[in-house]
Amino acid sequence: MNSNAFRTSARRCAAVTASVAMAAAPVALAGPAHATGGGSEGRASAVVLRAGLDVSLHNKTVQVPLNATLNEVKAPASADKTALSVRLDGVDQGRPFSVLRADVATSRGTVDKKQAEGYARLVGARVHVPGLPLLSLIEVEQVTSRATCRVGARPTATSNVLGHVKVLGKKVTLSAGGQTAVAVPGVGTVTLDLSRTHTTSRTAAATALALKVAVNPLNLNVAEVNGTVTLVEAKCAAPKAPHREQETATPQEPGEQEPTSPQEPAPTEGTKALSGGEPTENLAETGGSSTTMYLAAGSVALLGLGGGALLMVRKRARARG
Repeated sequence: MNSNAFRTSARRCAAVTASVAMAAAPVALAGPAHATGGGSEGRASAVVLRAGLDVSLHNKTVQVPLNATLNEVKAPASADKTALSVRLDGVDQGRPFSVLRADVATSRGTVDKKQAEGYARLVGARVHVPGLPLLSLIEVEQVTSRATCRVGARPTATSNVLGHVKVLGKKVTLSAGGQTAVAVPGVGTVTLDLSRTHTTSRTAAATALALKVAVNPLNLNVAEVNGTVTLVEAKCAAPKAPHREQETATPQEPGEQEPTSPQEPAPTEGTKALSGGEPTENLAETGGSSTTMYLAAGSVALLGLGGGALLMVRKRARARG
């Protein structure tokens, strides 16, 4: 056999051996994952007054909506305004109508990576509805609401009503957690809820006073006023805490081994080495799978076949030579 034929046979044997070795090699696992970024920002809001009223007029068969807010803010922001006026067509000849006047009216919302907080406060406040320009719907000396949401802590919501409260000119005593109804003959009825609070695992809300209004002013062309008025409200939602993804284990280098746990079963006959008869290390500890043993056995068998073929080629070459 000439030298070219010998080289070709040798190359084929080498190629077969290399392909088997590649197939038998363990597949590398993914490297460690990097930590993800910080959590999303929280939310906070506050308002000192929110009115949603339907005003029925005498000279018209329509209702004029009165939807107004005073010092409503969303974090990060703050507001200080002590008077709110609105205009309603058909009411008092279209002149500005004062819904609220106060000595102090503050709302504030703040947010950072650790917490979100809403805060609102009214001092010396008087609320009016259309048709009752001289009689206050409600007077309060001081009311505050605060909602605080911290990362990793239970949110809190508090409201405080300090000093006297008057409804339709009558001094009233409010009961915590219940309703108080005030009726004035020839004027109407107002129902109050004191200090409403609500919390979840991540949010909080506090409302100092919630009023349900049903009055019949019979003045300034106003027949009826129905709806709701909310005084001093604060809300928040906590920022989400930063989180890390679990890191994926890296493969061990061939030859490395970890101490076998005492709880692991003893090696079986299937784990004996192919030459020498001594037990091999647990294949799972070196990063291989249950098929690695069979792939290794196939690799050895193919190597044996390749060596036999090589010997046969050499014998034939000598015989021909």
